[in-house]
Amino acid sequence: MSDALINGLAGAGGGIIAQLLTYPLQTVNTRQQTERDPFKCTRTDGTLRQMYLVVKNEGWERLYGGLTPSLVGTAASQGVYYYFYQIFRDRAESAALARFKKGTGDGSVGILESLLVAALAGCVNVLLTNPIWVVVARMQTHKKTRKETTAVDGLPAVLHQVPQPALVENSPCKTSQVVHELYNEAGFLGFWKGVVPTLIMVSNPAIQFMLYETLLKNLKKKRATNLKGADGLSALEIFFLGALAKLGATIATYPFLVVKARLQVRPKVENDKQRQYKGTLDAIRKMIKYEGAWVLYKGMSTKIVQSVFSAAVLFMVKEELVKAAHLVVTGGLSLGLVRPSKPTPSRLSR
Repeated sequence: MSDALINGLAGAGGGIIAQLLTYPLQTVNTRQQTERDPFKCTRTDGTLRQMYLVVKNEGWERLYGGLTPSLVGTAASQGVYYYFYQIFRDRAESAALARFKKGTGDGSVGILESLLVAALAGCVNVLLTNPIWVVVARMQTHKKTRKETTAVDGLPAVLHQVPQPALVENSPCKTSQVVHELYNEAGFLGFWKGVVPTLIMVSNPAIQFMLYETLLKNLKKKRATNLKGADGLSALEIFFLGALAKLGATIATYPFLVVKARLQVRPKVENDKQRQYKGTLDAIRKMIKYEGAWVLYKGMSTKIVQSVFSAAVLFMVKEELVKAAHLVVTGGLSLGLVRPSKPTPSRLSR
């Protein structure tokens, strides 16, 4: 089993667990980002209160709207990302080793190369999985409204029973319905709405992994005297390293996340030029003009909490799964159950 496959499967597993734990925060955050009514002040309502209002007005299930396609998207995104990241990383390491043998460099992958590797893996991931996240964004922002009933004509309300307001669906809420809606709106290209800011946001995982690997490398050096590399790090240490890396990346790239969400969801009011965007630059211009520059950081506190906790869980679970997979493979080799693969030059050098 190759390192790329192990990392891909471990990344998918870690991503699913992190998604399950933080999904209600994602739903609230998407609603915060896509609220286009300037008179609706969402800055004063905390995240917990907004979650409470969703449960009160629409039911618990709305906090998990779009969970199924989201889990599929998470598994696909993390699997694709880590798979291609490991492939590009191995090639970068091989190239660095080749340069070292020729007398150039120290044989290790530098920060800029790590950034490029993460960016390339992120671009592949975005192009392959963007349709899933467009569907998820629409399902997260789908709301149920209560249809109020009135008293019978000619009779006071106290003389008869008035039924309780009923929850009414105001837009498609099933995956198949959202897919059909998207296709009717813009055809096949509708599934790639928001792809431009999403590609720009590739810098988020690039910065995240650059910071993570830098912190990890420094910590390994400090522990090198009495521990054996990455295996000497505890799950809690990996948790905090992932949290710090994600915090820095989120602050740097958050405005593009808001723009992406605005482009992907359907505006509440049709034919409203102020709330309909032709592209990324048009969205930024109109958002600042009609809502103020602060809107580019709308819901950022919620996103930081969700992203930092999600990334920390993801890294922790992924590292533990990778360790477990290596132990299984090593055990299989010792028992003769697994045939060893031919070592590559990069493996021989380690």
